[in-house]
Amino acid sequence: MIPLLTFLGAFLVGSIPFGYLVGKFFYRTDLRKQGSGNIGAMNALRSLGKAGAVAVLLADALKGLAPALVAVSHSQLLGAIAAAGAVLGHCFTPWLGFRGGKGVATSFGALFALCWPAGLVAAGGWIAGAVLTRYSSVGSMLGSVLAPFAVWFFTGSPVETLYAIFAALLILYTHRENIGRLRAGTEGPIRLSARKDFHA
Repeated sequence: MIPLLTFLGAFLVGSIPFGYLVGKFFYRTDLRKQGSGNIGAMNALRSLGKAGAVAVLLADALKGLAPALVAVSHSQLLGAIAAAGAVLGHCFTPWLGFRGGKGVATSFGALFALCWPAGLVAAGGWIAGAVLTRYSSVGSMLGSVLAPFAVWFFTGSPVETLYAIFAALLILYTHRENIGRLRAGTEGPIRLSARKDFHA
């Protein structure tokens, strides 16, 4: 019963659509109708600007960090369950018809709760991929794929590593359209100025 309640609680926290809320209440903008239609930080950057993007990024990371941090204080298993619940809640929020973000910031926030060195590796992978290619999607996928190896290296925990593998596969799935655009050469690069003709 405790694992189920942990999952449900984390799912509800993760399902809070901060990107939508920040855009709607502070910028009078529905991110679902701007740019890529995604409610994550990258679409917020291009639709709301830097301040809005930072707010969305931190809020999305926090909703992965907080549930996992509370749960992992009891056991590694509960921490991994909470992390998975939070990421699933973000990607499939019931408040927006089970359509949410791509899970990157929430997943990385959960990683920092489970194993902060692994979180640094994932964040470093994102930075390296994004800087070298100018594609946020490449950085997101690279950081996510590196995470399971980092978690296993630093913790040796099967359940936490299993969470990292699950999150990496989920994030690859949520980036399936980005992968298609990368292969076609039509993926939009990172830009700091607001534009409407992009995919994030």
